[in-house]
Amino acid sequence: MSSEPHSGAGRLRGYRGGVTVSPPAVPWQDPAVIDHLLGDLDTWAVVGLSGDKGRDAYTIAGLLQRRGKRIVPVHPDAPTVLGEQGYASLSDIPFPVDVVDVFRRSSAAGAIADEAVAIGAKAVWLQLGVLDEDAFERTTEAGLAMVMDACPALEWAARERR
Repeated sequence: MSSEPHSGAGRLRGYRGGVTVSPPAVPWQDPAVIDHLLGDLDTWAVVGLSGDKGRDAYTIAGLLQRRGKRIVPVHPDAPTVLGEQGYASLSDIPFPVDVVDVFRRSSAAGAIADEAVAIGAKAVWLQLGVLDEDAFERTTEAGLAMVMDACPALEWAARERR
């Protein structure tokens, strides 16, 4: 994988809103990309979301809803979760998706990122501990934004502290 940051990282150098911002330590945690996904993209397909309230996917999907995002459960059983109709796969969703939020192991993340590209999503978000550098390269080369090894809840908290 190239050591060059993906597009957008260069604009972080210097000042933003009177605060000095450093380039990201890794290109897949670019603060500008994270801000864009959290602030501007509204429809989030949550892969691995079920009705199990004890799972992180359920907690984060609820947070996304409270923050004004539309969540779309994606699970083989296609349950209705948090009042939203579920779908068995990304390709079954009959409307545009902005972000594909992945609650699956790293070994499954690349295939899901490829599906996100195939359905025309705008971005992919891999949760804490989920990394696939090859998928990052493919996905960003296809024009999608991508975040890996990050949690929306923690990123929103960080944004509010800035």
